[in-house]
Amino acid sequence: MATTTLSPSRPVEGSIVVQNVHLPLSDAMQAAQRWTVECFGGKITKISPSEVSPSLKAPTVENFERPNQSFIDGTNSLILPSLCHSHIHLDKCFILDRCGDLIKGDFAEAMQVTKLAKAGFRADLEDLYNRGARIIRESVQYGVTSMRAHAEVDTSVEFACLEAAQRLQRDYRTQCDVQIAIFAQEPLFASRDATEPGENWALLKSAASLHGVRVVGSAPYVEPTVELAKKNISLIFDLADAHGLGLIDFHLDYNLDPSSEPLIYEVIAQAKRRYCIVRATSAPQDQHAIAADAGVPRQVCPRITIGHATRLQLFTQEEWRALAAAAVGIPLTLVGLPQSDMYMQGRTSASEPLGAPRGTLRVPHLAREHGFDVAMAVNNVANAFTPQGSLDPLTLCTFGVGVFQAATLEDVRTLARSVSITSKLAIGLSEEDVPGDLALRVGDRADFVILHGHATLQSVVLNPSFDRTTVKAGTLVAYTRSSRWLLT
Repeated sequence: MATTTLSPSRPVEGSIVVQNVHLPLSDAMQAAQRWTVECFGGKITKISPSEVSPSLKAPTVENFERPNQSFIDGTNSLILPSLCHSHIHLDKCFILDRCGDLIKGDFAEAMQVTKLAKAGFRADLEDLYNRGARIIRESVQYGVTSMRAHAEVDTSVEFACLEAAQRLQRDYRTQCDVQIAIFAQEPLFASRDATEPGENWALLKSAASLHGVRVVGSAPYVEPTVELAKKNISLIFDLADAHGLGLIDFHLDYNLDPSSEPLIYEVIAQAKRRYCIVRATSAPQDQHAIAADAGVPRQVCPRITIGHATRLQLFTQEEWRALAAAAVGIPLTLVGLPQSDMYMQGRTSASEPLGAPRGTLRVPHLAREHGFDVAMAVNNVANAFTPQGSLDPLTLCTFGVGVFQAATLEDVRTLARSVSITSKLAIGLSEEDVPGDLALRVGDRADFVILHGHATLQSVVLNPSFDRTTVKAGTLVAYTRSSRWLLT
């Protein structure tokens, strides 16, 4: 049995004081210390050693009826920056029951049965909204306070998914920052012989001007030819430029075929042709001059996110170094989707001695060896692309420990960052809204999650707790506790 409380849409304003929590500090003695974290105006204003204060109680709904100030007893548990879904489909979760019995379980079947399920979305708009609301509510209970929500736009659903996402964005703005990405899962070109994009493109263009849209994205790999996939990429850049959208999201290179061309290089090449690319060593005041000297457009490059990218798993060390060099100056983040990638990729290797390979981006290895900060995200839950799993981003870290053979303290930190700090940077949150470290500091935005029953980062990553408290902008937004009983 479990008890979960989601705060009302109009919570009591004021500050929060959190006592008796551990911070994942690198110094062992400081990490063992219990701390008090004080918040005011949505920011962390003070962090100090905790003193024993028996008058403070663990939070209940009644505790939070105070007009100005709230207290939370962290119960000797770990506090972390809140979690983030850097890649989740708000409209396609929880539809496995309407996809029929899976026969092959492969990508082609998933596309087919999902398209059939999507055909019914417009006929039941309330179901579309309720499934999205369930995603947000459960996610907040796990500690998520921000997400990039992909809303599909095509001839099947038209604007139904987008309109549901806009409504959800408004209704849950207190509990979670929902960033809407209009997304073309279906091809923009109607056939391999098409010279111009079709109806899906026309709908996507119309959607880009609607309220609340900040991101545009597509899945170029669904196009019938490589050349059309490259045109798909170009169209998305065109659309972002036309509407001043500073965030682009490509679902790309979703294969393990060594003969396929890695289209991440097409993204990089187009970015270099279109935008002012400034190396990190360049001072901000030099950016205009660099752009002018190079004779290139002075427009700032949008932040580019690339999801899946499983083809990159076949890269040699030299190819990774070459990619890192090619991407210098481009605000680009990779997002691994291990639950989906591992389920879907490598099926042609089923008869080989070791079966399917580890077909998902090796998050700790890429950080350690090549300096790539790779985010991880849930992607889908309970559909044909990802039948299994929950909406808890921390379970990806636990899964990653085994898949990546990564349990050192450095690896554990990288995994935890991938579903919090790195994911927030991937979706383009401003630096002032993203903490610089897993150990919260004064001045950080007061978005955090308390993992009750765990005092160390390692224990949280290896076996995440169910009991959690979620705070967004200094306001309690979710409180989840399990109830246990054992016959004696």
